[in-house]
Formats: sequence, C-alpha cells, structure tokens
Amino acid sequence: MAGSLFDLNGRRALITGSSQGIGLALARGLAEMGASVILNGRDPDKLAAAAAEIPRAAVLAFDVTDHSAVAQAVDAAEAADGAIDILVNNAGLQHRAPLEDFPPDAFARLLATNITGVFNVAQACARHMLPRGRGKIVNIASVNAALARATIAPYTATKGAVANLTKGMATDWARHGLNCNAIAPGYMKTPLNEALWSDPAFNQWLEHRTPAGRWGASEELVGACVFLASDAASFVNGHVLYVDGGLTAAL
Repeated sequence: MAGSLFDLNGRRALITGSSQGIGLALARGLAEMGASVILNGRDPDKLAAAAAEIPRAAVLAFDVTDHSAVAQAVDAAEAADGAIDILVNNAGLQHRAPLEDFPPDAFARLLATNITGVFNVAQACARHMLPRGRGKIVNIASVNAALARATIAPYTATKGAVANLTKGMATDWARHGLNCNAIAPGYMKTPLNEALWSDPAFNQWLEHRTPAGRWGASEELVGACVFLASDAASFVNGHVLYVDGGLTAAL
C-alpha cells in the first residue's frame, strides 16, 4: 500500500524548462516512477537531446512568457494525447547585479519568466484539471523566497512571489481537487549557478553557511517532487517544501 502512494504509472507530467539542470533531473525522476513526461523549453535542439535520455519522453516547445502560446500548446497537447495530470513549473532565470545598477530590462525578464510564466502555465493546465476534479501543480521556488543575498534582490522578489502565488493557487483550486505546492531548493550545483560554484570564495562561504556542508545536487529534489506529484500528498496544499541542506534552519 505505501509503495503505491508514490506510483505515477498512468500519469502525464509537463515539466517546464526541462532541457537541462533541475528540470531535466525532475523529468527523469518522474519518469522513473512511471509517469509519461513532456519536456518543455525554447531550444528545439536541446529539447531533442534531453528527450533522447528519457524513454518515451515527448517534447512541447513554447515560451512560458507568452500567454496565448502557452494556452495553445497545452490545449493541443491535451487534445492530441490526453490529460496532463502533473505540472512542474520549473522554467526560471537569474541575473546578478547590484540593485542600484540593476538593468530594468533584466528586471522585466525576471518578472516575465519567474512569475508570469508560472501563472501562464498553471492557468492553462488548471483549466483542464478543474473540470476533471484532480491535478498536481508543483512550482519551483527557491531558498531565496525566504532569504535575500546581495546582487539578486529582483530574483528574490520573484521567488517570494512564486511561494505566495502557490498559496493563492491552493486557496482557489484545492476545493476542486487540485494539489498546488512548491519546492524551494537551496544552493544546487546547476548551470544557472555556475557563476557561484566556479568561485572558490563563494564555495568556501556556502560550505560553512549550509549545515550539510555542501552544494545540493539536482537529483536530491526528485524525492520531494515525486511526493508532491503523487497520491501521498493528497492532503498537502499551499505548502513550500525547502530542500536546502538546513540553510533556512540555521543562522
């Protein structure tokens, strides 16, 4: 019985921003638990290479910031291949600069991808999930939803918004059978963070600051994602699950 709670056989999962990094790791993990996965990104070549790593993976190329394109892509995928049962909203951007010098166009891109993109894809999928009375939405927030660090104030603002938007989704949609939650990764060794893990001084700071004493690996987010996407989390809603090696627990 306990094992079946995490069984994702027969479920279809759309993972945005899944041609590399955290998104690809989560797609692999969901597939290993039985889900049929749909990879998303904007680069067709990177998407094709990622799909080749996962048996029976499908691809759905769209820009999460384009509301009409997202809706059209999700509607077409539902009509052609059936229900999308699980959405993992992972697509995101980072830009580092002192706040007083932060470029306004970079700020606008962060807002469009990290917040508007989450809204666009969640709304498009929820419009199909709601009539069915079931669905799982897992948004990828960040440890920076709770903690700020120099040079990333706008990114911190966007991830705080993702955490609260997740609570709003649960408030509106839980009564209709949807489970809407978020994962807040700590410092993970991904392409998005290459500027940090390639810096020896930052590495030393992070190892001392994090109780676990190291960077996280993308694969260490899979368990949390499988849990939130599965029947095991049937009464979990509006929750932000920190997977951060203890970073938010310690001063």
